[in-house]
Amino acid sequence: MKTTSDPYEKTPEPSVRDYLSAVERETITLPAERRQELLADLAEHIEVTLAERPTTEVREVLAGLGDPRTIAATALAEAGTAAAPGDWEARAAAVPRGKVHPLVPLILLCLTNPLTLLSDAVPSDMAAALVSICGALVRIVGAVLLCTSVHWSRSYKTAGVLLGAVLPTVAALTWNALNGAIAAIGNDGVEMETLLLPTLALAVIPVLTSLWLWRNRRGV
Repeated sequence: MKTTSDPYEKTPEPSVRDYLSAVERETITLPAERRQELLADLAEHIEVTLAERPTTEVREVLAGLGDPRTIAATALAEAGTAAAPGDWEARAAAVPRGKVHPLVPLILLCLTNPLTLLSDAVPSDMAAALVSICGALVRIVGAVLLCTSVHWSRSYKTAGVLLGAVLPTVAALTWNALNGAIAAIGNDGVEMETLLLPTLALAVIPVLTSLWLWRNRRGV
């Protein structure tokens, strides 16, 4: 029988520790002994795989195991049943892979501001309104795809939606309301030159957020 000593002792690699921590969080309802056995099995599999294939990156090994939530769901469904030795790779084959490439939601989050600038340049009010609506829909779709993606953990998704969608939207609405209030009291609103800096800032925030998410994506 496998020992159930602390699996983190064998895993100095931060990404592996994060992976095991995610599995531990998702299996919190498992009996403590079964949860420790599961974590020990995973840690041993990772350690053996890296030793046998030293050129393999840690990210590839974790991708082979699959999403922590799927592993946790399998373990919870099999609670009380001993796992067959070495069947983690077989389970990983059943892990649902992301159907949407991780670049898709990131690109959509970055497209909204260019569409907003385009709407300002369109002479027709109707066309400008349609372009603005399209920009809003693009941002919403990007946020939804990000939230449903298997390539990021819940914390990364939350930060991505807040920084890449919510913050730019709130800032843009606040700026438009302020400009409208200025125009309502008799001024002509804010000049285009004044708008340039906040517009660029709103465009840069989603881009930087997308780059950060891309660097921290899961390789599933």
